[in-house]
Amino acid sequence: QVQLVESGGTLVQPGGSLRLSCAASGFAFSRNSMAWYRQAPGKERSVIASIGLNNNIAYYTAAVKGRFTISRDNAKNTVYLQMNSLKPEDTAVYYCQTHMGRDVYFGQGTQVTVSS
Repeated sequence: QVQLVESGGTLVQPGGSLRLSCAASGFAFSRNSMAWYRQAPGKERSVIASIGLNNNIAYYTAAVKGRFTISRDNAKNTVYLQMNSLKPEDTAVYYCQTHMGRDVYFGQGTQVTVSS
């Protein structure tokens, strides 16, 4: 079955950097677009970045554009989120996501806390 396993979340100081990873299995990874979502306390889960099949098309929400970079390694079935210049408002649980038809899949999430 489809599995998405995020890792890399931790406590980081404002201005710091972090790279999240999402290991995918159970589906044809190279044929699926991938995305990162996040959910802050008291807020809805929302997409922050997505990527096409071959690192050629990426989307970023305004809040992270210029600071975050999404990428993928199809040989490793892994999608990454490089996060730079982190701010306290980036504190959230970060989720990896894919979809196949009308079926949407999320991982279990990884906590990122930005605080001094």
